[in-house]
Amino acid sequence: MTDNTFEALGLNSGLMSALKVAGYDKPTPIQAKAIPHVMKGADLLGIAQTGTGKTAAFALPILHRLAENRVAPKPRTTRCLVLSPTRELATQIADSFKQYGQHLGFRVAVVFGGVKYGGQERAMQQGLDILVAAPGRLLDHIQQKTLDLSSTEIFVLDEADQMLDLGFIKPIRQVVSRLPARRQNLFFSATMPSEIGKLAGELLQDPIKVQVTPQATTVERIKQSVIWVEQGRKRALLTELFSDPSYTRCLVFTKTKHGADKVAAYLEAGGVEAGAIHGNKSQPQRERALEAFKNGKLRVLVATDIAARGIDVDKVTHVVNFELPYVPESYVHRIGRTARAGEKGTAISFVAGDEMKLLKDIEKVTRQKIPMTDRRNDKALAQLDASIMAAGVAAKATLPEREPRKGEGEGNRGRNRRRNELRPSGGGQPHRVRKGGRPGEVVDAPKREYDPMASERPKTPREPKVREPAPVGEIKRRPRRPSNGGKGFGKAKQA
Repeated sequence: MTDNTFEALGLNSGLMSALKVAGYDKPTPIQAKAIPHVMKGADLLGIAQTGTGKTAAFALPILHRLAENRVAPKPRTTRCLVLSPTRELATQIADSFKQYGQHLGFRVAVVFGGVKYGGQERAMQQGLDILVAAPGRLLDHIQQKTLDLSSTEIFVLDEADQMLDLGFIKPIRQVVSRLPARRQNLFFSATMPSEIGKLAGELLQDPIKVQVTPQATTVERIKQSVIWVEQGRKRALLTELFSDPSYTRCLVFTKTKHGADKVAAYLEAGGVEAGAIHGNKSQPQRERALEAFKNGKLRVLVATDIAARGIDVDKVTHVVNFELPYVPESYVHRIGRTARAGEKGTAISFVAGDEMKLLKDIEKVTRQKIPMTDRRNDKALAQLDASIMAAGVAAKATLPEREPRKGEGEGNRGRNRRRNELRPSGGGQPHRVRKGGRPGEVVDAPKREYDPMASERPKTPREPKVREPAPVGEIKRRPRRPSNGGKGFGKAKQA
C-alpha cells in the first residue's frame, strides 16, 4: 500500500474524527496489515509484541463493522466479546474502544474480579455492543445467567500466551463453548507456544496470519544489560541506580507479591517514591498506584508478572528485573513496557548466582548475548545497604504512638459490667475493695516491681513429687452401675 494512512484504509468517518483528535494519522505495521482483513470479517491470527499498537489493530475495524451493521443488542447480550488476562489490560482496552468510538454511540463495558457485581449486572442489563472481560468473572456472570453469549458476533482473545501462563486455557474453552458457531475470531499473542498453537487451531477458521516481528524477539530500541550481584545486595543496588536523575519513570519487576511490597518499602526508606501493584492489592489500590505512577507522583512502580502486560504507561524510561522470571517469554513482556511509541528505553536485570540458568534461557529465546557487569563483593553496596536499613529502623522508632481506638482498654461488657466499673480508666488489673471500708470505696491493686536481674538469678529446682502406692487392701473400687436403666443407685426392684 503506497498511501500508509488511516484514510487509505477506508475507516468510518466517526473513527477518523476520533483519530485526528488523538493525533494519529499513520497506522503501525500491525495495524496496516490487520485492519483490512478484520474489516472484511475474516478470522485473524496476529503475532506481535506489546507496544506495537495491536489494540487499535482490532478495536478500529471492530467499531467500523459494528457501525456498518447497526443492530440493537438484546438484554444481557453483547455483540463483541474481548477476553483479557488482567484487570488493568481489560480496563485499557475498554478505554481504547470508548476513545475511538466516542462519535458512534456504542455501549462499552468492562468486567473483572475484585469489585462488586451490581454495577456490572446493571451495565449488561440493557445489552452491550462491546464487552471486555477477564475470564474468571465472565464465567461467574454466565453461570448466574446475567450474560448470554449466544448472539455474539465477534470474539477477540488478546495476549493468549499470557492466558496460558496464568492457567486460563480451560476457562477460555468454557467461554468458547457458549459462543455461536458462526462468528468472527481474532487471536493475538506475542509468542506461539505449542499449547497456544493448538488453541488457535481450535478457534480459527482459515485465518489470515499477520506477523510483524520475528517470534519472541525483543524490541530493538531497548538497551539491555545484566548486573551480576548477590541476592542480598540487590535492594542496595536498586537504590544506587535511582540516584541517577535520568531514571524518571521506572518499572521494577519481582517474582512474588510479598517481594514487591518489600522492595517498595526498601526504596521508600532510601528516599525513592515507590509503590507496589500485584494480585493481592484491591482494585482501588491498584488503580490509585497506577494513576500516581502515570501522573509522576510515584517515580517507581514495583510489579509482578501478572501486571506486566496490564501497565500501558507512556515514557517509561527504565525497566528493572529485580528477579528474572521463570518463563523466558515473560522477560520479553516485561521489558516491552519501555521503548513504546517510538521512544527509546533501557532494561536492566539483576542476576544472582542461582539465576544464571534463567539468564541462559532468556538469551536463547531472544537470540542475543546480553552484556554483563560484575558487582559481586562490592563494599559500596554493603555500606549503602547498612545505611538504608539503619534509616528504616530509625524511621520506625520515631513514628508517633498510635491513638487508642474507641472503646479500647474499657474491658469486657455485659455480664462483667459490675467488675468493669471497678477497673481503672486505662484497663489493667481491677481495684481491690478495702476490707471493712465503705461501699464503693476502692484502692489500687499493688503493682509488682520490675526486677531486671530476675532472669539472671539461678532458680531453685523443685523436688519431684513421688506418689507412694497405696496398700493393696486399701484400694477403693468404684461401685458398679446397677442394671436398672441408669436410674441411679436406689433400692433394687423387689420381686
